[in-house]
Amino acid sequence: MTKLLTGTALAVLATSGMAWADGHSAPEGTSACLITKTDTNPFFVKMREGAQAKADELGIELNSYAGQVDGDHEAQVAAIETCIANGASGILITASDTAAIVDPVEQAREAGILVIALDTPLNPIDAADATFATDNFLAGQLIGQYAAAAMGDAAADAKIAMLDLAISQPTVGVLRDQGFLDGFGIDTGDASRWGDEDDPRIICNEVTAGNEEGGRTAMENCLAADPDIDVVYTINEPAAAGAYEALTAVGRENDVMILSVDGGCPGVQNVADGVIAATSQQYPLLMASLGIEAIAQFATDGTLPEPTEGKEFTDTGVALVAAEPVDGVESISVEEGQDLCWG
Repeated sequence: MTKLLTGTALAVLATSGMAWADGHSAPEGTSACLITKTDTNPFFVKMREGAQAKADELGIELNSYAGQVDGDHEAQVAAIETCIANGASGILITASDTAAIVDPVEQAREAGILVIALDTPLNPIDAADATFATDNFLAGQLIGQYAAAAMGDAAADAKIAMLDLAISQPTVGVLRDQGFLDGFGIDTGDASRWGDEDDPRIICNEVTAGNEEGGRTAMENCLAADPDIDVVYTINEPAAAGAYEALTAVGRENDVMILSVDGGCPGVQNVADGVIAATSQQYPLLMASLGIEAIAQFATDGTLPEPTEGKEFTDTGVALVAAEPVDGVESISVEEGQDLCWG
């Protein structure tokens, strides 16, 4: 599986037209903005590191901005306005509100700035010039399939807590949530939003803001609704860590299965330690470095990045990391996940 992931990454570089030769620099005066949801989540920390390293390599001036918390839409709008005023060549953004950000993004594009969504597609996806992301539906689907296979016949009577991202339902949160339910074998209803399902196995949908404190509070609320929850979907690994704390507080940490998405080194260690049963690993450094290369290419000759064949975005890969493999669901080991992890 490790070889497959490496091949996927190389294929992205080869087909996107952005594999720059060593020593090649962007045109003089090229600048870029990176706008993330927060600057504390390890995923976005690694994304910023990857963008900065590639910018330094290509001679691009990089300015980074972030919201105070996941969901800080106003801070992201202000950052876009600053990038426009400064004449940036390109903007890389992980949007907190994927619909509300469209108008500011359009203003940037009208100013001649290349806008690339990282990790989180805009709504609609073509509101950005390109998207470099994990296949988030697949990421959710993999952990859903794993949970269903691990439970076997008991999956028919599961009691599931869905710990989502935000009330605004950004695309990344919807895709992972709906992918998980699909993988578990639950009818998702309207796949463009979460929370409309009528399957009695879903006990709750609570939002976490993608952080540990939010995950703990969301899990406490779900346990208040039904103390017998036995499966927990989490939007990311910080939320999973918070959910585990809440379960530990009531003595349920050993009989509830937690699933997540991220694949950071702390999260993979939590798989090894039995905190998380399985996590879908994504690759933020690749997303960010490809984004900077795309800005360099655009500044050189106006070339726009091309999506992965058959998709509306450039797929930067995903792999399921599990300590205990299950039949019918492809996964990599904790050791392989540790070799590929970040943060």
